[in-house]
Amino acid sequence: MKFVSEDVIDDVIDALEDMNDDQYEKQMEKFAEAQPVLVAYLFNDENFHLLNDDEKGYLQYLSLIAWMSNTKVNGPGEPVSEEQIGLAEERNYEILEASTAKNFRDRLDAFFDGTPQEDLIAFAEEAVLDDEDSGPDALVTKEGREPIFIAVKTVIDVLTA
Repeated sequence: MKFVSEDVIDDVIDALEDMNDDQYEKQMEKFAEAQPVLVAYLFNDENFHLLNDDEKGYLQYLSLIAWMSNTKVNGPGEPVSEEQIGLAEERNYEILEASTAKNFRDRLDAFFDGTPQEDLIAFAEEAVLDDEDSGPDALVTKEGREPIFIAVKTVIDVLTA
């Protein structure tokens, strides 16, 4: 699996920002066709009932960026299974819960140990922490940080396995 660089991720973000709603929908449809189980996981309210609607949309957007970036570098991967997603998510929660750091950013440090996809994980980290100083105006609530980071990290893990 080739390394997905920050430049690739930034190019994908720029491309998505230049799209109109129809083009964006087409990208989501391509994602859903290529990874039906993964997209079903992302749209399952049971998994993400703690998130508000904006956070759910943001999670789907972040996952689309991760998928498009990985596909651009490594080509279309095999569709992932529910079992792969479950195992990756469980492993990610174990890593997070094993951390003794008090600060959320510091709790994420363990995810960088030995990862071949450091830039993708940094992208996920920045996505949930970017506007932490915005207070009540932040897109990601304090409660939403953990499930969104874990979900995007899980997406990255199963796509780059």
